[in-house]
Amino acid sequence: MSEDKSTLGNMVDAAKAKINEGADRARAAGHDLASHVGGSTTENAMDKAQAAEDRVKAEVHNREANAEFNEGKSEAKDGDGR
Repeated sequence: MSEDKSTLGNMVDAAKAKINEGADRARAAGHDLASHVGGSTTENAMDKAQAAEDRVKAEVHNREANAEFNEGKSEAKDGDGR
């Protein structure tokens, strides 16, 4: 985030972060499914670990999106980015 970004720039970055969050959650769901249908316990454990990692990434993107949105909203209200 940068104080010199416009409201539109912040909102675009928030939308990108939400898209990335959705992609991470979809990957996590895929890994969760794979962990239940695989034949190898080692592969299943790896899929579970990858799903957990993707959920953490999704949460990071969610927080980025919220921060960008709030910064953009603030910029739209008062124009100083605070």
